[in-house]
Amino acid sequence: MKKTQVQEHDKCLRFEQLILPHLDAAYNLARWLTHNDEDAQDMVQEACLRAYRFLPNFRGENSRAWLLTIVRNTCYTWLHQQHTNEVFNEEIHDRESEALDPERIYIHTIDQEKLKEAIAALPLELREVTVLREFEELSYKEISGIAHIPMGTVMSRLSHARKRLQRSLANHMNEEEN
Repeated sequence: MKKTQVQEHDKCLRFEQLILPHLDAAYNLARWLTHNDEDAQDMVQEACLRAYRFLPNFRGENSRAWLLTIVRNTCYTWLHQQHTNEVFNEEIHDRESEALDPERIYIHTIDQEKLKEAIAALPLELREVTVLREFEELSYKEISGIAHIPMGTVMSRLSHARKRLQRSLANHMNEEEN
């Protein structure tokens, strides 16, 4: 084998070891960001191509966080091109709800479909950190690195997202009771 063939073979093996185990997490993030299975698949494919291209530059220890960063950036680029970025409105996210009763939320069984709908309804910035934290179980520090935002912003966005989810689920429960 020629030297370039050996290098390419080694690169393929490294890609398989570092990236392929995290494809489910990559798809999960892309699906939540794009709201569409086909677009999510396209974003993961594009992200994998980018990861493969830049694999020789990867020197970190956390290939999962690296891949999710690429997926996130790929999705945001695509969303920007589609002119579908959602705007974060501080006033809407800070409103407290009188109907919010956390004990009732924990006591009743939460309808999984309503939870998915509530997460999908979150603004993109809140949905992103929620998916990375709650579904992908990444640390605040890892989310901060992936989303290129300060750790305090990660915590703030998660807090806002959780409040919105609680209000949404509480409202849903109130509707069911009436």
